[in-house]
Amino acid sequence: MKMPLKPGTKAPEFSLNSTPDQKVSLSEFKGKPVVLIFYPADFSPVCGDELTVFNEILPEFKKYNAQVLAISVDNIWTHLAFAKERNFHFPLLSDFNPKGKASKLYNAYRDEDGVSERALYLIDKNGVIAWSYISPVGVNPGAGGVLGALENLTSVSPKR
Repeated sequence: MKMPLKPGTKAPEFSLNSTPDQKVSLSEFKGKPVVLIFYPADFSPVCGDELTVFNEILPEFKKYNAQVLAISVDNIWTHLAFAKERNFHFPLLSDFNPKGKASKLYNAYRDEDGVSERALYLIDKNGVIAWSYISPVGVNPGAGGVLGALENLTSVSPKR
């Protein structure tokens, strides 16, 4: 299993499609924490479960003004269908072309099967990695680790 980028590292910039004609860049969220969820594939059982957990507790992330972004190498059309079916309320970003470019920047690309690792990153408001974790691809890591890291990151009380 790969090692994630270490806390204290400047988060690599990326710009990925969220719809066929719209891109989302990490730099758009400067000034607020960002949770990056790299996952292997839309419609896979573990990925669906993992993203559903984040979707269900999205209000907890919003208390800290944190933006959740999910990234896989699937194409944007698959992302749109997956998001619609599961009623996700955060962007699914397509790392499809060139395949895995953003995933590779975060040491979250699996060369052996051409998908993203199951990786979580918390980027602080200054664009620096505050917490990172790579889980075995078949294991749902849940959201507790990244939520705990977000709570530790914010020295002031959460936004209400």
